[in-house]
Amino acid sequence: MIKKFESNKARLKRHRRVRAKISGTPERPRLNVFRSNKHIYAQIIDDVNGVTLAAASSMDKDFGESGSNVEGARKVGEAIAKNAADKGITEVVFDRGGYLYHGRVQALAEGARENGLKF
Repeated sequence: MIKKFESNKARLKRHRRVRAKISGTPERPRLNVFRSNKHIYAQIIDDVNGVTLAAASSMDKDFGESGSNVEGARKVGEAIAKNAADKGITEVVFDRGGYLYHGRVQALAEGARENGLKF
């Protein structure tokens, strides 16, 4: 019997493995990334209190470009860094969500770093 490789199932397994090791605190929350085919989303989460502190995505109404390319992901990274700065957050733990640190995920991280987030 031929079994089809399920990439999202493998990603979720990697994500659970990483999440067992990292956690967001009020002093240093977690920057979570979710990537779909059309959009990219970023959240800053305090896992101790179970609260989302800031969020940005390519679906925001003031976002002009597509979130399915590297330039759009960089803009989302810049937006999440600005939202975090408004809330007084400067340091985060980066959670790539089981995705490879390449392409859109890397562009989001670099955009966030260039605008003041440290991780």
